[in-house]
Amino acid sequence: MSGFADRAVSADQASIASTDTPFVRYRTKRDNPRRLLMIRNFTAEDVTDQSGRTFFVTGANSGIGLETARVLAAKGARVLLGCRTEAKALSAMADIRLEHPNADLGFVPLDLADLGSVRGAAAKVKAEERIDVLVNNAGVMVPPLGRTKDGFELQFGVNHLGTFALTGLLLDQLFARPYARIVITSSIAHRSGEIDFDDIDAQADYNRLKRYRMSKLANLLHMYELDRRLRDAKADAIALACHPGVAATNLMRFLPGPAKLLMMPGRLLLNSAAEGAWPTLAAATSPKLDGGAYVGPSKRGETAGPAAIAKSAERARNSEIAERLWAVSEEKTGVEYRFA
Repeated sequence: MSGFADRAVSADQASIASTDTPFVRYRTKRDNPRRLLMIRNFTAEDVTDQSGRTFFVTGANSGIGLETARVLAAKGARVLLGCRTEAKALSAMADIRLEHPNADLGFVPLDLADLGSVRGAAAKVKAEERIDVLVNNAGVMVPPLGRTKDGFELQFGVNHLGTFALTGLLLDQLFARPYARIVITSSIAHRSGEIDFDDIDAQADYNRLKRYRMSKLANLLHMYELDRRLRDAKADAIALACHPGVAATNLMRFLPGPAKLLMMPGRLLLNSAAEGAWPTLAAATSPKLDGGAYVGPSKRGETAGPAAIAKSAERARNSEIAERLWAVSEEKTGVEYRFA
């Protein structure tokens, strides 16, 4: 039984009070029930001015992360690029500055497959004057069996545990920041995912698709449970999630040969990386969304098109599974969330 109430969206919720800040809330008290406002056909053109705000985007050297960073920089934000190497970060910065020479960019070394690196990245971000939005974008998709430096199965370790640890380590910076947001990237693949608590580290069996789906389900469970806990603590920060649909990015590099061949005829119908970033940008910036929102493409079964409210599987909103996963995640990462 789901422990999270579905957030219904109706036409009368589609209004929002005018204000000078791009991150206005449409409720005045933190303990009021949250509501989702309608977004339709959201694209990069809908991102408002972000001057004075700092975003930390993980996996920002290519694909959706790079396109997200590009748009945010164009809108006046300071953007910290979380990348595994300085060379990748410098290449991404040069790319962005070709269009936006005055872009305010910074590099944060980050390897989500290494909890030591995650802690170092969090420390560097905390040295910033402020952090307003954490965009957890980095991830891996269907690689051969691999292990993180800490011994976790690679997909679960990077996509969920690394993200869980980074978010927890930065929570105190975001907790009381007005209009702060934590964005977690999931996938439509979560709908067929299950959390294998009996073999969480894939010691007995490894199916790359099954493990990818599991990691993406974990991302949504994390978001919903995080947002619930933030709400209970009356925090100013909120948590949201997004998925890019099916976008032509480097994530597809590990797809088996036959799967790549099957996708070739439809490749022209896929979102580009820039289009795939629209749900991420909506979750990170749209004033019409509150905590618990899940955003994805609006066309062709949520595989392409402008961003809108997406559908999540019932199990992604199951509080019992979420609480169990939370406990496992804190134990494995050694990161305990403090909501104060």
